[in-house]
Amino acid sequence: ATRDPPGAAGRMASPTSTPPRARTHSPAIPTKGGDSVEYSDRFIPSRRGTNLQEGFALLPDSPPTARANVNGETSAETALRDDNLDTYNVLLRSELLGDEAAAPSVYRCQEHLSTGLLSPPSNNNLFRYRVSPSPRDSSLPSSTGALAAESRRLLPVSKRVTRKIPSVPYKVLDAPALQDDFYLNLVDWSSSNLLAVGLSSCVYLWSAFTSKVTKLCDLGPETVTSVSWTQRGSHLAVGTSLGEVQIWDVAKCSLTRTMTGHQNRVGTLAWSGHTLSSGSRDRSICMRDVRSPTQFTSQLIGHKQEVCGLRWSFDGMQLASGGNDNKLFIWTPRASAPLVRFNDHTAAVKALAWSPHQNGLIASGGGTADRCIRFWNTQTSSALSSVDTGSQVCNLVWSSSVNEVVSTHGYSQNQVVVWRYPSMSKVATLTGHSTRVLYLALSPDGQTIVTGAGDETLRFWNVFPSAKPRGHSGNCSSMMDFQGRTAIR
Repeated sequence: ATRDPPGAAGRMASPTSTPPRARTHSPAIPTKGGDSVEYSDRFIPSRRGTNLQEGFALLPDSPPTARANVNGETSAETALRDDNLDTYNVLLRSELLGDEAAAPSVYRCQEHLSTGLLSPPSNNNLFRYRVSPSPRDSSLPSSTGALAAESRRLLPVSKRVTRKIPSVPYKVLDAPALQDDFYLNLVDWSSSNLLAVGLSSCVYLWSAFTSKVTKLCDLGPETVTSVSWTQRGSHLAVGTSLGEVQIWDVAKCSLTRTMTGHQNRVGTLAWSGHTLSSGSRDRSICMRDVRSPTQFTSQLIGHKQEVCGLRWSFDGMQLASGGNDNKLFIWTPRASAPLVRFNDHTAAVKALAWSPHQNGLIASGGGTADRCIRFWNTQTSSALSSVDTGSQVCNLVWSSSVNEVVSTHGYSQNQVVVWRYPSMSKVATLTGHSTRVLYLALSPDGQTIVTGAGDETLRFWNVFPSAKPRGHSGNCSSMMDFQGRTAIR
């Protein structure tokens, strides 16, 4: 018997054998090792190479690509929603399918969405079966985020919207006999939207709702040296040139109580619940519980010259005091000595403002020889930062809606400056007063400030955005109905 040579059996056709199958080209699948193309055994379109959004443009009488507005949205809101949805689709294709080419095609679709047109692709095939190898790195996403670096580049870059602050006051009140004295505090704004102003021997109340002016009291031979509202806005404390502190019931326009304890004028007052603190030229601070029949519960001695600034922290746990001895002291409610002493200022410290955004953060401003706004952490007893403003710092207030600080100044520009904390970049500089801006108060809704100066005017400025949706109660926008220049008395 003879043997067939190797491979001969493979060349002989069996009567029952199936004819050889013709070789066909199948969809292209890029290999991992290079740019060569492999073909599978089925005609399955490549998801990476197929853009259905472009393919639909090939259909006859295709509907507009732009989505209809069914929710009553404005055109701008609809466009923003469409852009966000398209970006989301791009990210899905890029992350799940590794589609590098998806981004330009979708962005090309976005370009035509505004016109309702979609340019058809250059190739008239609806599906793609052959795809060039992707240069995309198949490594895991970066540890800096959940998205790969290529996908993060597709995200839109957010832009900071610059807030426009009007450069002129929307209302001016004449305030005759408003004293040009750096050490006094004669303006305060209540939570019930009443502005209290001390003019010579009288205290006047101005309603932000009705623009009505009410004369609360006349001290006769005494002079008003400070005013301060309770948190509820029902009572007003008035400091006098003879060292007295009077408590007035505003609703009844009646004197409730007179408290003594100081030997000289009371230039600054501060409330914390039922506790009223008063600072005097006699260098002392009296702590008073208005529910107690005693004149004061304790007396704090520490400053070497007149106490011209007092501010309670928002939690009522710390009292800041500034004096003409260039010192800033931090006290606790029951302490007889300062908890912290800050000595960096080189001039009188009248301007004080606690941050409503961070516990233990306080700003202080120095007088003419200092000109600096300094920031302190009272919990760590440390200085944080300072900025030289170039002029006397007369007053400070910290916004409750945004992390910004307003400062008022003296010579030479008598300006009002809005600062962004902590960068201390200037948001706006407001001018208009002809003398140093000694008085500053914030409206109860946190949007408006009022400034007072020795030029005998009070100026109202719209500075801060609203912290919550506007309502009728406590909304100082009602003052816009009374624009113009009028007198406080």
